[in-house]
Amino acid sequence: MSMNVAYKGPADCPAVIPVFPLPGALLLPRGQMPLNIFEPRYLAMVDDALRTDRVIGMIQPDAESGETPLSPKLFRVGCAGRVTQFAETGDGRYLISLTGIARFRIEEELSTTTGYRRCKVTFAPFESDFHARAGEEAVDRAGVLKALRDFVEANDLKVDWAGIEEAPNEALVNALCMMSPFGPREKQAMLEAPDLKTRAEVLIAVTEMELVRGSGSEPTLQ
Repeated sequence: MSMNVAYKGPADCPAVIPVFPLPGALLLPRGQMPLNIFEPRYLAMVDDALRTDRVIGMIQPDAESGETPLSPKLFRVGCAGRVTQFAETGDGRYLISLTGIARFRIEEELSTTTGYRRCKVTFAPFESDFHARAGEEAVDRAGVLKALRDFVEANDLKVDWAGIEEAPNEALVNALCMMSPFGPREKQAMLEAPDLKTRAEVLIAVTEMELVRGSGSEPTLQ
């Protein structure tokens, strides 16, 4: 099942959305995120989303906040996605794909009896997210590719270099951030970067720090 809709700006987006807290899960505008849904409360969340605007907010729990594991404190910024693919398995799971719309900031978490969490949100601070490929020309593409090559070589990975060379800067930076193996704090920093250029810089810096840690050497000051 495939579904398409255009969100042209913050005013087109719902003011209240269900949120799916998932550590390490980073969704970015126009990115694709596959999800395997099996918990009853999140099956209900998907059912409700499909009956309405098909929008679900991906957000990370703040593991360092000291809140209870069953209802962890959430980071304030997440990214909304629309269910663009849906399939049900024989054992009752849902296999869905979210396509990123735009980032949001939580204004208030609402009381609910649904079992899943719902929040009043604003998309207004992230108006630029609605403009595809905004800021691409400012991205240090060479720096991103160098950091990727160094990481691939250090970890003996295989990548589709032809596909990477053909990818526009927005798709390249956002896909690498989403697929990166870094922790929740690093991924949150990528999410909250004010623009694509800064997100690329965060990605490069985090990758370089990880390479230094992996090599066992100390960073040097230039």
